Amino acid sequence: MDILKELYEALPSLVVTLVIIAVVVLVLVAANWFLLYRNRNLGEEKKFPRRIAMGILSLLGCIFVLISVPIGNDIRTQLIGLLGLLVSVVITLSSTTFVANAMAGFMLRAVKSFRPGDFIQVGEQFGRVTERGLFHIEIQTEDRDLTTLPNLYLISNPVKVVRYSGTVVSATVSLGYDVPHNQVMSLLSDAAKEANLQDPFVQITELGDFSVTYRAAGFLTEVKQLFTVRSNLRAKIISTLHGAGVEIVSPNFMNQRVLREEERVLPHDAPEQPVQDSGPVPEELIFDKADRAEELEHLRMEQSETEAKIGELEEQLKTAEEDKRPKLEKEVARLRKHYDNIVAKLESAGEEE
Repeated sequence: MDILKELYEALPSLVVTLVIIAVVVLVLVAANWFLLYRNRNLGEEKKFPRRIAMGILSLLGCIFVLISVPIGNDIRTQLIGLLGLLVSVVITLSSTTFVANAMAGFMLRAVKSFRPGDFIQVGEQFGRVTERGLFHIEIQTEDRDLTTLPNLYLISNPVKVVRYSGTVVSATVSLGYDVPHNQVMSLLSDAAKEANLQDPFVQITELGDFSVTYRAAGFLTEVKQLFTVRSNLRAKIISTLHGAGVEIVSPNFMNQRVLREEERVLPHDAPEQPVQDSGPVPEELIFDKADRAEELEHLRMEQSETEAKIGELEEQLKTAEEDKRPKLEKEVARLRKHYDNIVAKLESAGEEE
């Protein structure tokens, strides 16, 4: 009877505790839907602070449930202390890399040296950025593979970023001292022009024991075709030099055949095959995820700009004169339609991923 009496007396407290647990669970589910599930199309960079907020809400929910449990104050205090101790232990044990990568992520965001879609090189790793998180970034390499780089690695090594406005594409070739350098520099400049590079230039980068090293370069505005243009430049250098009768051989080249002085080691003449425009360029196949990441980043920027513009026009509408209101309302309607189209594209992209 005593046990039943105690259960009866504790029943209201248990009911209150169960109600509080149910409310906490519902609040966390609603918060998860509002912060994350509803915004599935957001990138990792924008999702991370929302995940941090969910973690904090979950911790607060656990504390709130512990406070509501009908137990003694001493036991409650010990349980809350144990929870804090567990959190501290987890943070301490993982602080060596966890906190360091998090701080590196904040630093990279403050610097803003690159964004999704940019070509970057860190150490021996080269590719286009597909995702940016607080702890890591992901790049897509020239083999179409995805490589994850910790943020701590990025701030510990120089990061080379190919500028979106354009970059210099170059190729080197070694030729013998018997070839006049003025002739070579003119031919290499022509090769760079034929590779559709702007403002081509040629440099002598090294005077070796047996050969001279030349660098042909030019400006490329469409950086997405970086690999294709590099390959085309090398092909044009070969065809231009061979077309002018200039040999391209190794400094250690040895030929046991007896050649007359006027003979040259050149491939047989063959008609140059025209470049096939049909089909995708290699970069479209290699950097598919990077292209999508760049497109999503541009859409998000356009979404923010459009939202800010709508807010600005709505503020103007509040104080606008009657004769100017129709024009402002028409512009707001146009921007809202454009905003809805951007949201639809982002949602469609999120479903595809």
